[in-house]
Amino acid sequence: MPAMASRGRGRRTINEINMVPFIDVMLVLLIIFMVTAPMLTPGMMDVPTVGASNKPPKVFATVLITKDGTLQFKTSEATRTLNQREIGEAASRWQKAQTGDSAVVISADKGVQYETVVKAMDALQKAGVQRVGLSVKQGG
Repeated sequence: MPAMASRGRGRRTINEINMVPFIDVMLVLLIIFMVTAPMLTPGMMDVPTVGASNKPPKVFATVLITKDGTLQFKTSEATRTLNQREIGEAASRWQKAQTGDSAVVISADKGVQYETVVKAMDALQKAGVQRVGLSVKQGG
C-alpha cells in the first residue's frame, strides 16, 4: 500500500520515487565493472612481419614524405618537390629509364598521417611502378 500522508481534511498519496534501490543497483554495477575491467585483454592485431629482401635493388629512388605532407622525389641526380599526381608519373619515367633492377622506396616521417602514405603508394601503383618498398627503422 502506498505511503499516505494526512493533511487536513483528506488523505493523499505521496508520489515520489524511492531512490535507495536505484542507487544500490548502480553501486553493484559499478563494483562489477571495476572488478572485470582489469581482466579484459585489449584487442591485439596480428600484423605481418617482414625480413630483409633476398635480392635488394641495385638502383632505387626515394619518395620522401615530410611532416607537413609534402612529397619529394629523390634520385641520385636530383631532388624535386612534386604533388600527388606528378609523383607517380615521375617515378614511372625514372623506372623505365633504368636498365637494371630498380625500385622506388617510400620514406615517411613518423608523424605523417597513414592516409598520405597510402595515397603515395596508390599513385605509384596507378602509374605502373613495378617495385615499391617502404623504408623502416630497424629495432624498437
